[in-house]
Parts: sequence; C-alpha cells; structure tokens
Amino acid sequence: MAIRNTQVATRSIDGDMTADEFKQWLCRFDVDRDGRISRDELRCAMRALRTRFSGYKSKRCIEYADTDGDGYIKDNEVDGLIDYAQRSLGLRIVTY
Repeated sequence: MAIRNTQVATRSIDGDMTADEFKQWLCRFDVDRDGRISRDELRCAMRALRTRFSGYKSKRCIEYADTDGDGYIKDNEVDGLIDYAQRSLGLRIVTY
C-alpha cells in the first residue's frame, strides 16, 4: 500500500509512499525529537504537502488520531492520522 495525495500535487513527497515511509517522513517534522507529533509539528508537515491546513484542522486531526488524549500523535497513533487524512484531506492509500 502507498499514500497518495489526491487533492494537490505534492512537492515535498515525490510519488507514492508506503505507510512506513509516511511515518518516517512525518518524523522529520518532530523538531523537539520527543517521538511525538504536536499540533504545530503536524501543521508544518501538512503544509509541506502544500495542503491548506488551518489551526482548526490540526486540532480536529489531533483529536481524531490521539487515542490516549494526551494531545500528541505517537507512532502507534499514526494509522489514525492516515485514516483522518484520507477522509478529510484527500490522502488515499493505494495498492500496487
């Protein structure tokens, strides 16, 4: 499976991406290196995809994917982030 942005052409990500590659790419935006993605880090990541991503959307995304309610997305919660991105941001998982 791979992740593709269907709404806008991506300039930061070239071609298709597996879920593991997406997780690795997302880790580049973990600026404080705490192993979690904060709301601000998520906004930076999504904006790197040239996706309109407001503060409201980042809040909703965190709320959707954050299963333990701590306000951060950890490695085990990235699948929820992918699910939200598919539903609300135009990302989709494609099978080769």
